[in-house]
Amino acid sequence: MRNGVDNVQYSKKIIALMMERQYLSKSVSINDYDQLYKDTSPGQNVYWSGFGEPPTLSFRTSFNDIDYNRQRQLQRKLLKGRFQGNNLGWIDRDDLELFASLFKKSINNLNAKQQMLLELIEREGPLTIQLMKEMTGLLVKEITPVLHQLQKAFLIYEDQYDNEWDRGWYIFGQMFPNANIEKYSMLEALKIVLQRFAYRIVLFDEEMVKSFYKLPKKIIRSAIQELVQEEVLMPYDDQYMLKTDEVVVNNTDFYMEESIYVLHRNDFLVKANEHWLKEHFKSEQFKTLQYILVNGEFKGAVMGQFKYGPYIIEDVILELDDDEWHYYKEGILQAVHQVNDPIKSPIKKINGIKCYER
Repeated sequence: MRNGVDNVQYSKKIIALMMERQYLSKSVSINDYDQLYKDTSPGQNVYWSGFGEPPTLSFRTSFNDIDYNRQRQLQRKLLKGRFQGNNLGWIDRDDLELFASLFKKSINNLNAKQQMLLELIEREGPLTIQLMKEMTGLLVKEITPVLHQLQKAFLIYEDQYDNEWDRGWYIFGQMFPNANIEKYSMLEALKIVLQRFAYRIVLFDEEMVKSFYKLPKKIIRSAIQELVQEEVLMPYDDQYMLKTDEVVVNNTDFYMEESIYVLHRNDFLVKANEHWLKEHFKSEQFKTLQYILVNGEFKGAVMGQFKYGPYIIEDVILELDDDEWHYYKEGILQAVHQVNDPIKSPIKKINGIKCYER
């Protein structure tokens, strides 16, 4: 029991608040979108099929946020970088100093290729990779990893303001002369970002933070401990929530309509739970295409093969008891078809059983 509320009911209230904060129980307006985007950043495009496309917050908007973010790219209000490990992502320009402080991989001593390309871009830039190849004699496969190393150190910037492939590389300081990428320590930056993460996901643990941000456990644990000591976060069993949210959950009656979403692998909720999802829902034969969220909880996955164009759906894995299966079956299949063409990507099996045998 927690303040007179049993654990099951309390958990449902947390899930309902999370769905509300994620705008999966109601659509976000364009006025509130930018803050949602910031809180769930770095943003990514649709996994696999989103090459060259702007990032999107699927199912959360009443407007086309791909078009909206395409305009923000064009205006350089969304900036591309390498964050979360070596992953490409998009952040709001206002957060450049924050995320640079959090994710930069400083290079203490430049090697010969790093020095050569940095000096070349500084002298002749902006330059495309093709021009660098012609000017240096290096192969593209030699140039690209060096650019990524310099990019992660925030020494250069790849200016992707549209969906063209031939993009210019700039010296970071020339592109952003007023940016102070030393404004925060890594710990300070993480403490700021963690509060945003906690607000949008409500209840979390260390593994979820590591799963989403791809940062070392030591710095994650330090940031959480300091926020607990400062009474910003509060422990809840082995998890944490904003202290202000305990009041919200205890004193609010939440109503959550039934919902089913089929989320791509770069979705915020998927990335935050990726560490257990990829182990829990897996196949030795097929790749995980998408994950199935039923009433705010992950209940299954769409398995098959990625390809350019419609995916091949081999199996839909579901963890539902018999009553849930009969109740949600049609809704789940409709949700799968909403993001996968039912004609070009037919569902072959459900839980390993051919559909026509059911």
